[in-house]
Amino acid sequence: MKQADELRFNEDGLIPAIVQDAASKEVLTLAYMNKESYEKTLETKETWFYSRSRQALWHKGETSGNTQAVKGIRYDCDQDALIVLVEPSGPACHTGSYSCFTKEQSEEQAAGRFGIINELERVIAERQAEMPEGAYTTYLFREGVDKILKKVGEEASEVIIAAKNRDHEELKWEAADLLYHLLVLLREQALPLDDVLDVLKKRHSEK
Repeated sequence: MKQADELRFNEDGLIPAIVQDAASKEVLTLAYMNKESYEKTLETKETWFYSRSRQALWHKGETSGNTQAVKGIRYDCDQDALIVLVEPSGPACHTGSYSCFTKEQSEEQAAGRFGIINELERVIAERQAEMPEGAYTTYLFREGVDKILKKVGEEASEVIIAAKNRDHEELKWEAADLLYHLLVLLREQALPLDDVLDVLKKRHSEK
């Protein structure tokens, strides 16, 4: 990662930092860093920012516990803006929401063939951060990895039975259940779906 002296801070000594969930790719917030907060971010591997309203450094999650473990930092071509890839521990927004940005998607985003996978990945990440009462995904995260693994195993078995019976109606429902629980497992393991897709791409290119 670049040192602070290699970056271009503005006339106020600040650089914008877009915080992005490393797994779901959801943009969580836009904040600002000065040299000191940037250096503390590198040192602690957690996000530190500069509050323009309070004119002071702040460590994300210092009071709420909703820290952000830094997984990587990207820089634009002019070295004057950052994307900070994080693994969030709880909501990013002070309102208690997973992200500071709206949840609405454009028609173009939603219309893609695999748009529902992106949406599911976002919702699962949101559930893990916010843990709303009554949500099935919240229940799975609270029960932990053993419960999630059990559900993946159960759904995989039901996919096998439905396929063996040549029951397409049942198969599509069970396959959907399996995909959902697999996405929950990947989130619990902090393994981005993109990493799985990269394996598929690599295998395909090697043929």
